[in-house]
Amino acid sequence: MLGINGGEFIVLAILAVLILGPEKLPEYAQQLGRLVRELRRMATGAKEQLREEVGDEIADLDWRKLDPRQYDPRKIIRDALLDDFDDAINAAKEPLADSSSRDQSQRALTAGNTIKDDDAAPVPQLAAGERAPFDTEAT
Repeated sequence: MLGINGGEFIVLAILAVLILGPEKLPEYAQQLGRLVRELRRMATGAKEQLREEVGDEIADLDWRKLDPRQYDPRKIIRDALLDDFDDAINAAKEPLADSSSRDQSQRALTAGNTIKDDDAAPVPQLAAGERAPFDTEAT
């Protein structure tokens, strides 16, 4: 009830009695009751008008899904980032489209030869026990 607990309601009722007085309090209570009934009637009329204009589609809507309080920007960002991550993992797990080039690369590695791609320079393979080259000037 509007965020008012029982103790606050009692304090408000006592203040209303003191400010309005016992003779005007019933009159204002009747006016408040009429106002509440009028507001309910207007809300029902608006709901019926909306139902007439939109049709039966409005009954099928899940209003909780449209509540903006359920959207947490952190969750939206986390989900978007994880979707991209999952897509990258799935792409990495997909088998290569050209299996013949994969077989050729595998045969070249096992034979100790250099791998030569059509677009790339040959990559020399290290012999067993040979150390990788080291550049002292590199950082």
